[in-house]
Amino acid sequence: MGQLIKLQDYISRYEQNIYHYPGEFIRLKKAQWEKVKYAWENEMLDAFYSSEAKMQNLEEWLELEEKKSFFSTVKNWFRRSQQQEERTNENREEAPFFLSFAAEPNTLDDLKALFLEKLFHLQLRWASSTLRDESLIDKKYYDDEKLKYFLQRFPDTYLCLYKPVFRLRNAPVELEIILLSPIMTWCITIVEGKEDHIIIGSHERFWIEVTNGKEKKIVNPLIALNRTEKIIKKIYETHHVQFPIKKVLLNRQGYLEYQHAPRDIVLIDKRNYEQWFSSLRSLASPLKHLQLKAASALLRYCQSQYSERVEWQETNENEEQEADTFF
Repeated sequence: MGQLIKLQDYISRYEQNIYHYPGEFIRLKKAQWEKVKYAWENEMLDAFYSSEAKMQNLEEWLELEEKKSFFSTVKNWFRRSQQQEERTNENREEAPFFLSFAAEPNTLDDLKALFLEKLFHLQLRWASSTLRDESLIDKKYYDDEKLKYFLQRFPDTYLCLYKPVFRLRNAPVELEIILLSPIMTWCITIVEGKEDHIIIGSHERFWIEVTNGKEKKIVNPLIALNRTEKIIKKIYETHHVQFPIKKVLLNRQGYLEYQHAPRDIVLIDKRNYEQWFSSLRSLASPLKHLQLKAASALLRYCQSQYSERVEWQETNENEEQEADTFF
């Protein structure tokens, strides 16, 4: 399952430590899948749900402990560094994935599908909150087919920035989908409509989409795609990241016709989609340091809109009172 490291301008846990959370997610996913698979094979799902309910309470307790540790750091500033404390918090964090499924799985494939759906919800949570802060996520993303595609159909080692908002020269700029594999940066623009529609490309500002014999104009999708590549290249150059970039125009349900397409554009439609998709899915490679370095460089420029979580606001008030007494 691909990892959602940035969604629009929502705050993300991955922004805090990109070198920690991708590996942590893979570890948690593997451990949780083995548990739920064993429970299902041995007809013990009810007992598993009960156990997970206890773990949910444990998760709440762990977050409370993290908060206490944070304020302890403030009070004991001269005894330990904030960086050491953050590392302790990260290593202590656990995130049980779920309590139960919405439906009873009858086959292993059913179980996998339900498991991926729960993981999808976990990804949205990680991509819109941290221990202290959270962003108000638009509910439309829970049903976003394209977002689910990049998270549920790709390996764990793929890191996705889904239409991220970058802050450049004090102005917000929304980019296209960015997918970081262990060996490549994929800039992807999806141009899709009804089944078997045809997109006719050109060097003009407007392209033609043909559906059931009817034509309509669409904005040239290469404008946004080229802008995305240009910004990524500049960021990589600034931070000395040497990580290949490829631009993809993706049409899974129809066809792309562009006689004189630029050579640096990869056109993927119904005719070559399966081959392209299989090549990405079959990439057997762990997370790479250069991949994480590239992700770190990109996340530095991402904009985040968020507010402090309610429980932290309440804790802050109590801790401020204690701090006044302490000092």
